[in-house]
Amino acid sequence: MTASVVLYGIKACDTMKKARAWLDERGVPYTFHDYKKDGISEDVLKDWVSQVGWDVLLNKAGTTFRKLLPEQKEGLTEERAVGLMVAQLSMIKRPVLTRDGKVLRVGFRPADYEETFSG
Repeated sequence: MTASVVLYGIKACDTMKKARAWLDERGVPYTFHDYKKDGISEDVLKDWVSQVGWDVLLNKAGTTFRKLLPEQKEGLTEERAVGLMVAQLSMIKRPVLTRDGKVLRVGFRPADYEETFSG
């Protein structure tokens, strides 16, 4: 496994800490990209959306999304969802785990990571 694995998220996020600990404990080499500190381009978000769908990538359970006005949440389209995520990076579900640009996982569940990295 090469360091072409990139874990995207926010350093202080508890779910991110769990994902990083899981990878570290198993010796999986990865690069951590903190999109609060390092940013994320709209093109990267659009690429991820094309791979997994905006509804998977948009963190609707988070505080930032819940604080939106009802009219901002209604009738979401891919374009509007990407715009929300670009404007408020904490609306991107985390972590996003990629290898060579391909999205492997969105969110963290140990069983999913086990499946991804077994064999």
